[in-house]
Amino acid sequence: MTSSTAPRDNDSPATALGPTALVLGAFSAVGTWAFLFPWTVLAGALAVTFGAMGIHYARQGTGRMWTAAAGTTLGAIGFIGTATLIWGLY
Repeated sequence: MTSSTAPRDNDSPATALGPTALVLGAFSAVGTWAFLFPWTVLAGALAVTFGAMGIHYARQGTGRMWTAAAGTTLGAIGFIGTATLIWGLY
């Protein structure tokens, strides 16, 4: 490894918003089809929230845009998919 992985002075916790949204969004999207309703709704809402914050910070140069956008998209798919399945049951 040529570069150090140690935290630097200009690192910010905002860089973790995109990857966090991506993981929560993936869980939400997959959990919709595994019928984990309470957890997918919560994970989807958190993924959309963290993803929107990640997009905001990525536009300012902190973090990566693609992880935040993908997390937001997957979170919305999981949240809307779960809401559609629950609405379809009633």
